[in-house]
Amino acid sequence: MADQSADEVPEEFSAAIAAVRAAQLRDELVVSEIPAPAKLAPHALALAADVRPSAHGTDSELGTGRFILLYDPSEPESWGGRFRIVCFAQAPLETEIGLDPFLSEVTWSWLIDALNARGAKYAAASGTATRILSTGFGELADQGDGAQIELRASWTPLEASVSAHVEGWAELLCMLAGLPPTTEGVTLLSAHRTARD
Repeated sequence: MADQSADEVPEEFSAAIAAVRAAQLRDELVVSEIPAPAKLAPHALALAADVRPSAHGTDSELGTGRFILLYDPSEPESWGGRFRIVCFAQAPLETEIGLDPFLSEVTWSWLIDALNARGAKYAAASGTATRILSTGFGELADQGDGAQIELRASWTPLEASVSAHVEGWAELLCMLAGLPPTTEGVTLLSAHRTARD
């Protein structure tokens, strides 16, 4: 968070921080608070998450993400409120899945479905879903072909109790990593996990 003493943090933002910390997240995620970007808003809280690696002490190759809660009491016009959430989620995919022309739309719909399933109230949702295809050359030739999906999104929560928003983002991250959804009616991308050496 920005340099501010505890008594300078608005009560509404303090309540939102408590809601973030109270979110019920899946056991498959390792989540920690990280320094928030200082120039996006007067007050901010940021989380980093990794889908739990199979071996302790190793980086996850399954998926990673960031969640940032911004608060500006001046209610920026582009936000449409005092709060704004910015998130990022990324996961590797099988190359064939990365070529799917509907992958970006599916990824966005998973975020919206995850938020709606938890009853999160929000407005002004926007974002990008990017498919990344790569081929290794030279010293990286052994890596062969690979693919990733990245989602960058933001929206304005219409409530200071933002637990449902954190939980929706966390659910999306797990689903991108190939884990089964915890809500009904969502279809997974099949067989999309191959670690690149």
